[in-house]
Amino acid sequence: MRKAISDKMFVLGIDGLDPRLTRRFVAEGKMPNIQYFIERGAQREDLVMLGGHPTVTPPMWTTLATGAYANVHGITCFWRKGDALDTIAYNLDSRLCKAEQLWNVFAEAGKKTLVWHWPGSSWPPSSDSPNLAVVDGLSPGSVGIGVCKLDDEYLAGASEAIQSVTFLPDFAAENSAPCVISGLDAEDMDDQNKTDLYQQAKGSSMRSILLDKTEGVIGSMQDTKVSLAQSPITPAKGWTAAPEGAKEMTLLLANGLIQRKGLLIKNAAGIYDSLALYKTKKDTEPIAILPLGIMVHDIVDDAINKKEEHCLATRSMKLLEMKPDGSELKMYISSAMDIQALEHVCHPHSLYQEICAVAGYPPATAMFGNHDRQMVIDCMLDVWKKCSDYQSTALNYLMSEKGYEIVFSHYHIVDLVEHHFIRFLTDKGQNKQPEEVYFSFMEELYKETDRYIGQFCHLLDEGWTVFIVSDHAQVCSAHDMQAMGDQNGVSIVLMEELGLTAVKRDEQGNRLHEIDWEHTLAIAQRGNHIYVNLEGRDEHGIVKPENQYEVEEEIMTRLYGYRDKKTGKRVIALALRNKDAVLLGMGGPECGDIIYWMAEGYNFDHCDCLSTTLGEKDTSVSPIFIAAGQGLKQAFTTDRIIRQVDLVPTMAILGGVRMPKQCEGAPIYQILAEQF
Repeated sequence: MRKAISDKMFVLGIDGLDPRLTRRFVAEGKMPNIQYFIERGAQREDLVMLGGHPTVTPPMWTTLATGAYANVHGITCFWRKGDALDTIAYNLDSRLCKAEQLWNVFAEAGKKTLVWHWPGSSWPPSSDSPNLAVVDGLSPGSVGIGVCKLDDEYLAGASEAIQSVTFLPDFAAENSAPCVISGLDAEDMDDQNKTDLYQQAKGSSMRSILLDKTEGVIGSMQDTKVSLAQSPITPAKGWTAAPEGAKEMTLLLANGLIQRKGLLIKNAAGIYDSLALYKTKKDTEPIAILPLGIMVHDIVDDAINKKEEHCLATRSMKLLEMKPDGSELKMYISSAMDIQALEHVCHPHSLYQEICAVAGYPPATAMFGNHDRQMVIDCMLDVWKKCSDYQSTALNYLMSEKGYEIVFSHYHIVDLVEHHFIRFLTDKGQNKQPEEVYFSFMEELYKETDRYIGQFCHLLDEGWTVFIVSDHAQVCSAHDMQAMGDQNGVSIVLMEELGLTAVKRDEQGNRLHEIDWEHTLAIAQRGNHIYVNLEGRDEHGIVKPENQYEVEEEIMTRLYGYRDKKTGKRVIALALRNKDAVLLGMGGPECGDIIYWMAEGYNFDHCDCLSTTLGEKDTSVSPIFIAAGQGLKQAFTTDRIIRQVDLVPTMAILGGVRMPKQCEGAPIYQILAEQF
């Protein structure tokens, strides 16, 4: 072990943080804390880190942990190929990773190491070292969302004009989240040697045939549905502790299965401006009091888990609107988070109680918004502010009070929130607001991210080295998205048009979610992978092995020849054989026979495109790199190309430990204070 240049290092990972947008907001004075790190640190002028492939969460966070590209560590998309060409299986499982993670190296070298919600080959823990602690990592989104989330967020309305208490599932057009896996069985998480986490998520293999743009990730980005609870408002009767003039309503929780009673309360001026929630009318103490316009967090109450058992959960709620006369109101209710389930994905388990003691229970994550400013700003970002404070409080405590010296942290705010509106930054016929309204959402998102980052500025004066990195960013594409390159299944539309994939039809000629294998030469599944339907390898193979090379050539020729009917432009940027994809960090047994990337302007937010892709309104897919603190130059810029695989060796050389066994990157010598 070499002498360490820095004894304490903190990876401040922000999923989806865009260097191009960040530079813009820094120049406009909207991200002062990022500006502080830049002035104290060393990075490229453009803040860009050259990203690996594919440009999606699990592979790239694994690259940032191992210093190896996807073809080496083996995590080649959000999902992996299942047991057939038309199936996929969950990919967030450390046991699928073929490369050594840097946190194991540090822990085994005697450094007290923490891995916090890192969605790339972190759970279950892959080292037995007592120096290693791991919190979650099962799913992107927020801490604990994979095991704690019990039901979805929704809206509630009450009015004197409503006649009965009702719960309307999937009633209001809104948005959903594409990159959150929830409903994992917390009780099965204890035995780390036996539990298949991806089986808990979606089963060992999930068939997913995407016939058009309304399905898969692209489909989930369209306006979907949000549930609505309704209640009459009437004069308060039969209460033990109702104030004079109060009115009552009923709030339905747990998808309508649990009832809570609410009192609409007047202020001293006689204006109704708050709502008190009680378990029953007989209770004298409310569960929560909701002042108008203020998000109230940490409301602990009953919920129902997926086994249909009652449990305790925490929620956030906000009284969005209330008429002064108390005749009508509108509420936001977050998803419920089981207050105990996170313990099962904390290693050691005792760490959970330590976190709860200082930061509380893991909060819900808001996952809708889309076109509505009230939903995006007043609900979604308001809930994320709680997530920011929860995470920063916990991390600062663990670093300052519990002695963790090496910390790998991830925060998913930018990626998850942006998914709901980034495609509307330019109007392609779907916008419900002017373009500048959507960009104002982006400004508020980046300002909140900067506020979160600012809670770690003090580390630079306490001897820490801090790396601000992202796995990828997202773009607003110039053109309407093609139904190709969907990470969540088998993309049919373009492959069918090219005569490469066929689906079966019913008696009326309607397309079915079933592959016609006899007429299918190839399958495009997940973000970048095309598999030849190969005889002898695949169950329904029709392409003879001796013809595979020529069939691959024909597939690539058709892909390159395809043109968008509106613009006449190509929609495929690049298509490579498996053996050639090593040039871009892909290929190998976990990849398809052909790896392809969508052309700039025709790609989804990210995943299906090259990591150098640019978008509209200063968006890009490139990840960010900013470094500051012990062992680094100050106020320094380099013209070196900084690659994602370079973070790990740079940390290793600063920390005085060996390189992980499969590391492919090189230390970023140019930013180090000490010359080598």
